[in-house]
Amino acid sequence: MGELTIIYQDEHYIAVDKPAGMLVHRTRISEDTRFVLQQLRDQIGQRVYPVHRLDRPTSGVLVFGLDSDAARRLVGLFEQRLVTKRYLAVVRGYTDEAARIDYPLQEEAGRPHQDAVTEYRRLATVELPYGVGRYATARYSLLEVRPETGRMHQIRKHMKHIFHPIVGDTTHGDGKHNQLFRDELGVYRLLLMATDLAFDHPYTGKPLTLRALPDGEMCQLFERLGWNSEGLN
Repeated sequence: MGELTIIYQDEHYIAVDKPAGMLVHRTRISEDTRFVLQQLRDQIGQRVYPVHRLDRPTSGVLVFGLDSDAARRLVGLFEQRLVTKRYLAVVRGYTDEAARIDYPLQEEAGRPHQDAVTEYRRLATVELPYGVGRYATARYSLLEVRPETGRMHQIRKHMKHIFHPIVGDTTHGDGKHNQLFRDELGVYRLLLMATDLAFDHPYTGKPLTLRALPDGEMCQLFERLGWNSEGLN
């Protein structure tokens, strides 16, 4: 396996571009043998401390503290909602040009619902000449998504809630459209990517933006859909 791509590092923090399909850390319910936390630790030769999470199928910016105090300080910024998060997502259908989704979510059965807010802006659309269900063509939107809260699977659940599920989502998505992307475009992944994290550095106070550009597979897909540059910057 190749090394993780490091997109930022200083004496307190390190950020990587997490590959799609890779768990952040080892869990009891997974038989995976490759994890971001352990691989990064071995790659740089020192312990790293998790600050936030990305779902296994989601790619993009993932930051760790290089010591427990650094991690604690940045976790505090996440908890205070002082970290701005930006994602790119490909969803089924033509969405509104922009909207705010305010819909409480339940992280686990039996637990109370928690407030959850996601804003999005439509960057591009495409209509593909493939029939799905009773429709002769298939329509999709490229979105810039900015979650204000950080609930489990928040973006995926919110997109399902407004009937525009993310392509490739096998839990909250639409199986027919997922299959279309596999059969016609050779895309087997969740089309959700964490492109930016922005916050004031906990030690220096200076604004810091961590960015991961779409990988080769995503860029090729965007080109095939006619989205050559939309939303990449």
